[in-house]
Amino acid sequence: MLYKSKYASPLGNILILADNSSVLGLWFEDQQYYGASYSLEEAVDQENRVIKKVKEWLSDYFDGRKPAKEHLSLAPKVTDFRQKVLSILQTVPYGQTITYQQILDKLKENYGKNVGSARAVGGAVGHNPISIMIPCHRVIGSDGSLTGYAGGIERKLKLLTLEGIR
Repeated sequence: MLYKSKYASPLGNILILADNSSVLGLWFEDQQYYGASYSLEEAVDQENRVIKKVKEWLSDYFDGRKPAKEHLSLAPKVTDFRQKVLSILQTVPYGQTITYQQILDKLKENYGKNVGSARAVGGAVGHNPISIMIPCHRVIGSDGSLTGYAGGIERKLKLLTLEGIR
């Protein structure tokens, strides 16, 4: 069974989607790719244990505490390639950034030369269904520029600032 609940963050409402064991989605209400491929209308509008933990995590995060995610199971339903990209994103610590090229280089190092392209990496990052917890906002351009973010560049800047990145 799928459960959903809203969280009022300082950057706008966030929809949390979970099943009985894992976080499946975390989206700002007005972001691109909202809901991913889930039928959100089929989800029960109710908090379960997973959603309660996510809300605690988000409260700690927005209070600047840098919470750990080890006690939360993140289960994005994405392609194998996108899963590999999201796994790399999860290794980027608070206060640090990574470029699309660095992600591609890590993919090639881990999976071989023909793993994909920088464009494919960009698509995977942009379609991340678990915003903030899988930190796609920490991805920047090779020249250090703030590149696209499905939740909006202004939010990306605020998230990075919250994490101490100037």
